[in-house]
Amino acid sequence: MPLVLGIDSSTQSSKAVLVDADEGVVVDEWTAPHPAGTEVDPRAWLTAVDTVAAPLLDRAAALAVGGQQHGMVALDAAGEPVRPALLWNDTRSAAAAVQLIEEYGGPQACAEAIGSVLVASFTVTKLRWLRDHEPEHAARVEQVLLPHDYVSAHVAAPGTRAFTDRGDASGTGYFDATADTWRHDLLEAALGHDAHLPEVVAPGAVAGSTTSSQVIGAGTGDNMAAALGMALRPGDVLLSIGTSGVASTVSRAAAVDGTGTVTGFADATGGFLPMVTTMNAARILDLQAALLGVDHDELAALALQAPAGANGVTISPYYGGERTPNRPDATGTWTGLRPTTTRADLARAAYEALLCSLADAADLLAEHTPEPVERVLLVGGAARSAAVRVLAPAILGRPVVVPPPGEYVALGAARQAAWALAGTADPPDWPERGAELLEAEPTPDVRARYTELRHRTTDWS
Repeated sequence: MPLVLGIDSSTQSSKAVLVDADEGVVVDEWTAPHPAGTEVDPRAWLTAVDTVAAPLLDRAAALAVGGQQHGMVALDAAGEPVRPALLWNDTRSAAAAVQLIEEYGGPQACAEAIGSVLVASFTVTKLRWLRDHEPEHAARVEQVLLPHDYVSAHVAAPGTRAFTDRGDASGTGYFDATADTWRHDLLEAALGHDAHLPEVVAPGAVAGSTTSSQVIGAGTGDNMAAALGMALRPGDVLLSIGTSGVASTVSRAAAVDGTGTVTGFADATGGFLPMVTTMNAARILDLQAALLGVDHDELAALALQAPAGANGVTISPYYGGERTPNRPDATGTWTGLRPTTTRADLARAAYEALLCSLADAADLLAEHTPEPVERVLLVGGAARSAAVRVLAPAILGRPVVVPPPGEYVALGAARQAAWALAGTADPPDWPERGAELLEAEPTPDVRARYTELRHRTTDWS
């Protein structure tokens, strides 16, 4: 059986999985940490990738890299970084995002040009910040890569032209995903001069090879790789509960949302990956556990002691501001507290707030995609919570599928590598294993109360 290597170069670490190319079974995996911070010397990622790939690469016939989206890797004429990479979560370019949206012709024109309304995470905003705040560095930039492009170039044979895919390119702010072309005019306007960009490799195509002649796939962004790793299909909505909450789907049509709520990325298969993101997700539970003085298992047990609706307690969970809805200055609020309110009510309200926020994100996503929702999948660390498993299908009003825990970004990169190795029209069809179906009686009244609360607090941000 041929084996393929999938690498996830994430914000926090490099992970590598060695996978059976025919069945999608992971046979070995390694991980290595990355430096902390929102700006990082990208050469640290190369060291980490070497660490995780070294024990596995000789056994692989092909590989591909999934990586954190948006990060700016600016290189000079010698191919060396002109400064540390600015990562997706570096917000110093927020003012540049506002400025560039105006230059693009406003939010709707911006969405029509690049698929999304810019926020500080997008690469193009970081290039504008570089132009305005570090002009000496900006003047030296000869090439701009994304993190996964940079790592892919490292594992490729010397002399290989830098490459990327349309999925990760769609998060730069200077790529037209409907035409699959770079917008050098937008890059030049942001940076102050044009620069070399990686070749955009078609889905499933061979991008290059290693010095040992292993096939290299194009790689892609982390969200696109995760969708590929879970074999998302049109009609699927994926809800991910991490530090942030993400609702995403794959679609045959581009999503163009001038409000900026839906981000219109491309995917790794030739379609699109519309996405809605919330700033507050698992940390809603983190804070509630800390305030109640319990761990997460105890918080879940408390929540399940209270009835649906938490005896009238509701939480507006925008503790650190919020992106969906767009209330950057909002704070969290608790309402409905009475002398009879219990710790169980407070715990239940936190879970209901989290899941209603995700349900809102899923509804917004459905409004901007033509395919009806057929299946909801739930992943992320909080998906293991007993309370989330009980309450998610009730609040979402439909059964929920929970895939087994796994490194889905790395697995998606491995599936892409297997696709390039096989040379087929479509990615390999790996069997789905161990998914759990969660069902519960719907509780529409909970959603209705949270919808009312959200509308009531519109002007609080």
